[in-house]
Amino acid sequence: MSYTTSYYHIVFRTYRSGKTIPEAHERELYAYIYGIAKNLRCQTYRIGGMPDHVHIFVSLPPTLPLSSFVQRVKTDSSKWLKMNPNFPDFRGWGHEYAGFSYSVRDKDMVVGYIMRQKEHHRRLSFAEEYRAFLVDNGIAIDERYFLVDK
Repeated sequence: MSYTTSYYHIVFRTYRSGKTIPEAHERELYAYIYGIAKNLRCQTYRIGGMPDHVHIFVSLPPTLPLSSFVQRVKTDSSKWLKMNPNFPDFRGWGHEYAGFSYSVRDKDMVVGYIMRQKEHHRRLSFAEEYRAFLVDNGIAIDERYFLVDK
């Protein structure tokens, strides 16, 4: 028997950072993403965000790579959003994403951070938040590609 755990804080944005997730309907999207994660046998602890981006805190089973999880969430939710009349301006997700690993000890901190997104973004733009995540996690930023969609 093997024992593993992997907790990830995942962040991705809408195409060209468009504000295409109406606050009045964001919970529909979060419930849909929750369903995708559940079908992949993931444990979701919190989903939240703003009109231009989403945060997910999730633990993945050992057989599911982070990149596969994000690809599935973005692909499936994009199809659903484009067919849903409550998201008329949605054009897709941005090309990149960020995924940061955490310990179970960090769970409450990450969940709290995601819960406070509305308050947090009164002071900070998504680009500033995203840049800070990358810098804080020691990830080099290539400015030619930072938050660029074709």
